[in-house]
Amino acid sequence: MQKDDSLADLLHARGSRVTPQRQLVIEQVLATRGHIVPEAIYLEVSRRFPSINRSTVYRTLQLLEQMGLISHAHVEEGSTRYHRAEEPAHMHLVCHSCGAIQEIEDLSVGEPLRQSLHERYGFESDLTHLAIAGRCRACAASPAPATTTHHHSAPAETR
Repeated sequence: MQKDDSLADLLHARGSRVTPQRQLVIEQVLATRGHIVPEAIYLEVSRRFPSINRSTVYRTLQLLEQMGLISHAHVEEGSTRYHRAEEPAHMHLVCHSCGAIQEIEDLSVGEPLRQSLHERYGFESDLTHLAIAGRCRACAASPAPATTTHHHSAPAETR
């Protein structure tokens, strides 16, 4: 993502104002590594600007997405994660049992699905940042439902 000054220039060019609240959201997005979680951005920004509304955070993230600087994926029911545009495209495997989220950067695994959707329905799909729900290897091998959360990679909030 670009530096604060050039982001401000981009926002001005699009007719958007750079308010102090929006500036804090952008700074926090720039400081975040891996998944950008809207609620985490809100909590961090609200420490510095207590009167900020959640809607300001969400609208700013949507604006950054419209500008092509970030993209989103729904990795859990009702849960959105954003990614910087310069990060490699990837899919998510989301375990219903333990909550683990595994990132798959080898998009070729989704190619048969993309091709099938195109051949059958003429649909041009974008499988980048796709989330596929199911059960991870450990939970699928376990006869009892998982009672503790385990992660095969870093927790979703830190990725």
